[in-house]
Amino acid sequence: MAKLNDWLGLIRFSHTIFALPFAILAAFLAWSTPMPGTSPPTYPTVRLQDIVGILLCMVLARSAAMAFNRWVDRRIDAANPRTATRHIPAGKLSAPAVLGFTVVCGLGFIAATLLFLPNRLPLFASIPVLLFLCGYSLAKRFTSSAHLWLGIALSLSPICVWAAIRGEVVLQHPGDFWVPGWLAVAVAFWVAGFDIIYSCQDAEFDSAEGLHSVPSRRGVSGALRVAAISHVAMILALGLLAWTGSASGLGFLFLIAVLLTAALVIYQHRLVSPSDLSRVNQAFFHTNAIVSVILMTAGVIDCFV
Repeated sequence: MAKLNDWLGLIRFSHTIFALPFAILAAFLAWSTPMPGTSPPTYPTVRLQDIVGILLCMVLARSAAMAFNRWVDRRIDAANPRTATRHIPAGKLSAPAVLGFTVVCGLGFIAATLLFLPNRLPLFASIPVLLFLCGYSLAKRFTSSAHLWLGIALSLSPICVWAAIRGEVVLQHPGDFWVPGWLAVAVAFWVAGFDIIYSCQDAEFDSAEGLHSVPSRRGVSGALRVAAISHVAMILALGLLAWTGSASGLGFLFLIAVLLTAALVIYQHRLVSPSDLSRVNQAFFHTNAIVSVILMTAGVIDCFV
């Protein structure tokens, strides 16, 4: 049990709550949106194997990306006092074992896309998606846009879920991607913003080590301003999602959720300041978990009420 806890801690399994709700919301939107070019309107079939495929792909892809991050950053983590107690630097898990775990999860993710057959899009996209997810771990070595890279990585989930459920017809009707597209934009800016806030803790270390991040480049004050701009963009994208998603069932309840999200984001930014980062974890973990669950719950209810 202790070893299992080490593996779950390695991939921060509890943080799945940040990304999984948006995949679930995208799935319900995909099922409740009429297929393009059909009259009378038809809807995608709800298949148990698609539901299982979504859950497996989310967990396995995220686990592969997190494990790769810990493996590739093991020397950086060891040098940083804040991260020196992570599993590989602390000797709880060996680097070869973590690399092997990464490979197994990656192969499992590719195999899980077979559940969506006869829709071949998930299988064809699996390797490029996996490479992009793992590429985030290398990004801070050469670009300050690593935070946005992470945001886009998580934002792929609603796009991929949409394509997995609705099939290859989406390639013939690109406009069908408007709804998951705005959800993806919101997720990308949301994640980029809170990752910038979180990385403020390592501003001095990143600068000394030559690592690229918004805090190391612009300082903590500048980074918090960039994070605030990212979150404004997130709220605007959610508003556009509420508008374009009306045909999918989004309505008054989702609008209320967007307003609550805006309030939570403002609260998140009030928890931290350039002179006080002691409540970063509270802003990062608690507030963001609430945001994802509120938006998912309101959207799902709107779609089927």
